[in-house]
Amino acid sequence: MSLNYPQDIRYAKTDEWARLEGDLVVVGISDYAQDALSDVVYVELPAVGDVISAGDEVATVESVKAAAEIVSPVSGEVVAINEALEDAPEIVNTDPYGEAWFFKVKPSDLSELDALMDAEAYKAYNEEREDH
Repeated sequence: MSLNYPQDIRYAKTDEWARLEGDLVVVGISDYAQDALSDVVYVELPAVGDVISAGDEVATVESVKAAAEIVSPVSGEVVAINEALEDAPEIVNTDPYGEAWFFKVKPSDLSELDALMDAEAYKAYNEEREDH
């Protein structure tokens, strides 16, 4: 199965993605992460209004195989969460970059996006991990 690496997204080594949409940053988990987790059965999201920092554990994803902490790739205030994930967590497996976004942040420092990997670097990073 070939994994999807959209070009308009930045990626963290912890497998979250961040996409700038207007003045907000949308955050989710990568195709690589959902594939590794397998069938997602539960997602716990931060609360709207939470002020978070890049590197903070802010959400949890549980699958039939494991639970994973979701780390925010950017700092700022959570302004929206994807409530659809509460009723249908399985969309993380089918549309990780679209319908299954996790939360939106009003970023306090956009330059944090520059510290994240682009699609090519993230793909290379994952191929390196697979080889070990």
